[in-house]
Amino acid sequence: MTLSGSVTLVTGAARGIGLALTGRLCREGGRVLMADADAAALEEAATGLPSDRVAIAVADVRFLAQLEAAAGAATARWGPLDAWVNNAGLARHRRVTDYTEDDLDLMTDVNLKGAVFGCQVALRHFAAAGRGRIVNVISTAALRGIPTESFYCATKWGLRGFTQALAEEAAPLGVAVTAILPGGVDTGFWDAAVDREMPVGDFLTPAQVADAIVAVLAQDDACVTRELVLRSLKDRDFAGDRE
Repeated sequence: MTLSGSVTLVTGAARGIGLALTGRLCREGGRVLMADADAAALEEAATGLPSDRVAIAVADVRFLAQLEAAAGAATARWGPLDAWVNNAGLARHRRVTDYTEDDLDLMTDVNLKGAVFGCQVALRHFAAAGRGRIVNVISTAALRGIPTESFYCATKWGLRGFTQALAEEAAPLGVAVTAILPGGVDTGFWDAAVDREMPVGDFLTPAQVADAIVAVLAQDDACVTRELVLRSLKDRDFAGDRE
């Protein structure tokens, strides 16, 4: 995909990886529809970004119609989408016995169903064009079990399996699907963790993850990276992720 002039929709774009990715794509000449459920954070994030290359849409990934509206806003402004990045995600840091039903529902709806909804909308747009790229930002939590993150891991394992199946289904349509599995990223995500295993200073930066996503998006249309695991060199606690 040629980044200059491209149109990408990014969910969870108000902060962290999503915001870093938006800035990176803009610097490459791309145009980005920033989607996020947090309206105030979204407006603040867009400040300072080039207004001709960035648009915002308040969209909660738990609701399919809101993602469809965000996609419509992007295409109305710039024309057909070229890429879709499902980046929105959250965790409730709990021991197994402390999870509430609301905790489980929220993580399922955002981390798993929200990404599935995004893929549905993206695939409908891309299938008509016979091309496009979908990137699902997952986590190395899809490769192992993490104490106090058991259900977060479950949603990420589920999304990884879904992404692998989607990649097979989408390929004949000319659509490339990639799973990005970052290790710990310094976004504030882990601030409330009960048993954090690494100091935040040893985590990846959002910019490092954004660079990896951009590299995937910039691949030739005939080429696809199905899965990319990204970790800090200081991250030595993943003996269980070797498959």
